[in-house]
Amino acid sequence: MTTVLGTRALNRAALARQSLLERAGTPVLDTVARLCGLQAQEPQEPFIGLWSRLSAFDPATLDDLLTGRQVVRTHLMRRTVHLLTADDALAWRSRHGAMLRQRVLGVYRGELDGVDLDELAAAGRAVLADGEPRSMAELAGALAERWPAPGPRALGEMLVAALVPMAQLPPRGLWRTRAGVRNLPLSAWLGREVDPPAPEGTDPVGEALVRRYLAAFGPAATADLRAWSGLAGLPGAVAAVRGELVSFRDERGRELLDLPGAPRPSPDTPAPVRFLPAFDNAILGYHDRGRIIDDAHRGLSVAGERVVLVDGRVAATWRVDAGTVAVTPLYRLSRADRTAVAEEGRALASFLSDGGGDRVRVAASPP
Repeated sequence: MTTVLGTRALNRAALARQSLLERAGTPVLDTVARLCGLQAQEPQEPFIGLWSRLSAFDPATLDDLLTGRQVVRTHLMRRTVHLLTADDALAWRSRHGAMLRQRVLGVYRGELDGVDLDELAAAGRAVLADGEPRSMAELAGALAERWPAPGPRALGEMLVAALVPMAQLPPRGLWRTRAGVRNLPLSAWLGREVDPPAPEGTDPVGEALVRRYLAAFGPAATADLRAWSGLAGLPGAVAAVRGELVSFRDERGRELLDLPGAPRPSPDTPAPVRFLPAFDNAILGYHDRGRIIDDAHRGLSVAGERVVLVDGRVAATWRVDAGTVAVTPLYRLSRADRTAVAEEGRALASFLSDGGGDRVRVAASPP
């Protein structure tokens, strides 16, 4: 008989894989790899995500990895900007190429009607061949005479997010730095070519993605894998590695796959308060987000709200207001939980202010 994993068991497994049960002592580069990258469309949010997961996180370390070209900001999973190791960005980009094209076309199909996308890609690469980083608007402007009809937004999005594997260059994404997006091809920035597509009929990258995803997010259904990656479920890759995996069911009867030796803590394992950044993949990395957020609050996960986990579940939102970490509960918290939220909030405030402040305000009651 297949073991059924309840919501709380799945919650604890997810928290363990995400280093949200206990802060890890692993190096930043290894952590970014283990998490399969961090959502990074808001440039400062990965710093908060890593602070919540690592026992001694220094933002300068991530800055050094970005400027040293060991991690990179690029469009990948779900067509969103992710912070990835250089190795993963180069290895995974070709496998995501068709999805990226289709997602941009889903927005701009009318504007791009009649545009030869291969010709557009070649023209974009020619513009960038001089090695000068360019904004999306600058790229589109350079091509507007050849393709005047689509408009700069459609041309730029298709080039930067889909046709040409791009890196968003520092100072974008550095700690406490505001900077616009300047793009270079990944190969030019990293000094290595993007891995070519696999021979037809094989999918080694897809198989690696299945294993890596389950290590960071499992146990999970194929729908969860699809929601995280934006790819069409990777059925061939899942079938190829199925013999390596173990199978469970959730309380709704869905099949969940996992790596046999991956951590699945007891549902009774205590879960500390954790502050998550906007768009954190601990939430967005699933189709069924019920393991960590109530259906009534699911919209928060795509609205850019920063959230607080209490007993492993989303229980509050938070923001920085005039130097104070302000927490708004989604439901009434016990006195013990309020104390724990305030304590973790003070640690976060100290981190955000470089040790110079620890002001926290927890709303007296939910809105």
